[in-house]
This record gives sequence, C-alpha cells and structure tokens, in this order.
Amino acid sequence: MAMAGRDAVFSYAGRTAGPAPQPLRQRQGGFGGVAGLVDYLRDEGISHVVDATHPFAAQMSANAVAACHEAGVELCALERMPWQANEGDDWVMVADMAAAVDALPEQGARVFLAIGKQNLDVFAVKPGNHYLLRLVDVPEAALPLPDTEVIIARGPFDADGDRALMLEHEITHVVAKNAGGVGAEAKLIAARALGLPVVMINRPQVPARRILRSVDEVMNWLDHS
Repeated sequence: MAMAGRDAVFSYAGRTAGPAPQPLRQRQGGFGGVAGLVDYLRDEGISHVVDATHPFAAQMSANAVAACHEAGVELCALERMPWQANEGDDWVMVADMAAAVDALPEQGARVFLAIGKQNLDVFAVKPGNHYLLRLVDVPEAALPLPDTEVIIARGPFDADGDRALMLEHEITHVVAKNAGGVGAEAKLIAARALGLPVVMINRPQVPARRILRSVDEVMNWLDHS
C-alpha cells in the first residue's frame, strides 16, 4: 500500500504489545462492534477494506462483512491457504478448541500448545499434562494451566529451531490452529521430522466474502474495484 502511494490505515486489534511498525497510518484497538465499525468507515471516508486478520479472528471478520455491507464499502479478505497434511504427517483434524482438548491424553503428555494466549482455559480440564507455550508478550496474569512453561519469542521460526525446541522439552504432542502460511509452518515440519502427532484445529466459519490469496491480488482488486 505504502509503496503504491495509497492512503491507507493499518488497524491492529491491540492484543500484542509493541506491534511491528508499518509504513502506514496506524490505529490500535477494537471498533465497538458492527455499529462502531460502520461509524468509523463513514467518518474516515473509507472506500475499501482489506480484512487481513488472523483466520481465527472470526468475530472481527464477521463484523467486517456486516459493517461493509451496511456502509456500502468494498471488502476483500487476504487469507492464506490452510495447511494440508503431507506424507509423514500424523494429524488429527478437529473442529474447535474443545475437540482439541478431547484429542489429548488425560495425563502424561508434554504438549507444545501453539495457539497463542487465547483459549488456554479450556485445556485446564486436563491438568495432568505439561504445556509448553510460546508467546510474543509476557503474560500479564497467572495462566490457567497448572503445569506450564512459557517461552517469549517472536516469529517467524525455522524448522531446525523448532525441532531443537521440541527435543529439549521432550514434547509428545503439538496443538496448532490451521492458520496457513510459511511463517508459522516450522513447528509442523519439525513435528513431521520427529514423528509427533499434531492436533490441528480447523478454521472457524465466517460469512461469505471475496477471498484473495496474495498481496498482488489485493492490489489488482483495489485498482479495478
């Protein structure tokens, strides 16, 4: 956007402290639901919205669809292709977090819980497992899991590093959201190399919208819409 000289605003949800700087105007925080987003779009004179949120930010994406429809604003989603299991992968596909918990052993597992800091509480029903978390920011409050170790690091990560991490912590299971893309794929490559089972959480459903797969496709859409 910046290189093309477009007037654009980069909006962060506000869940990560000190997000990476962008060569665009930035805002941080929620909008106040659909009504608040409609007001923002109208007040700022927004003509196009590119929904580049995480594939699991279903509520924000649903709000964007509803708000853009109400405000008469063009919308597309920049969405990475989901990961697909390859030869050598041992994946269990599940629909949601609760199903991911069900897929884990009752106790004794050493789980690389690669889901971020949201939804940790659902795993508390299996306190007999050890959970390794890798977070961008230091947790501000006590975590709901009794046997937990936290590593603070910001990606992208590489497969060799994740393989070493899993060996060091004697990981037996990996839990991941199917976010897609190459930046977070290292853990899956490492799990394949080590023969570890992966509990893969499918993406939530969001309302129908135009989906584009690359920045080039988005820029072409902006030029012709």
